[in-house]
Amino acid sequence: MTLSTAWFPPIEFFAVLAKNSVVYIEACESYRKQTWRNRCRILTEGGPMDLRVPVLHDGERLIRNVRVDWREDWLRPVLYAIDTAYYSSPFFEYYRDELFALLERRRERLWDMNMDIIDFFCRKIGIAPQILPTTDFVLSLPEDCRWSIDPKKPSGYKCRPYWQVFRERFGFVDGLSVMDLLFNEGPESLGFLLAEPQPVTQTVERVEQVEAVFDDVDEGVGR
Repeated sequence: MTLSTAWFPPIEFFAVLAKNSVVYIEACESYRKQTWRNRCRILTEGGPMDLRVPVLHDGERLIRNVRVDWREDWLRPVLYAIDTAYYSSPFFEYYRDELFALLERRRERLWDMNMDIIDFFCRKIGIAPQILPTTDFVLSLPEDCRWSIDPKKPSGYKCRPYWQVFRERFGFVDGLSVMDLLFNEGPESLGFLLAEPQPVTQTVERVEQVEAVFDDVDEGVGR
């Protein structure tokens, strides 16, 4: 299975990681604008919002060498947007500080930042696929997801509905970053990645039960 790199990848991306023991990430392609490679989608009180990482347009096109543009103060509004969207979600506080510290590393290259983020969510969700960079660019591959997971294309993947903070305002919103799933479902996230789509069964009581278990195993990561 082969994926393109992604920044705070969508849930569909992690469903692939959860169901495959070995996954390749395309490292030899040219950078493509307006894709998940440098953007993600979260759910805010105003509806879905896209966040993005600006990159330097210095002539470098190889995805592994594309550099983040730190001349622009983009990180502060991104962190604020995530904070505002998820501060009331059941599990955000358990992940916030470690995730924000990871972003504050201010990686020079987009590829390295993306791999840090992918590794973070793999660890928190509880999956450990072997993730390998490709060594050559091949236009067409078997089990190829590089072009299908794209914000401008309709997706054939429909996540099983899970609890969302703004569910009463918007209903269930699909196609979001995996952070939306993790911050709302915590240690139950893996089940949603592996399960077939089905009606929402999430209740406030179950959130409280899972949160109590989480307190016992991860009480050191507070806000």
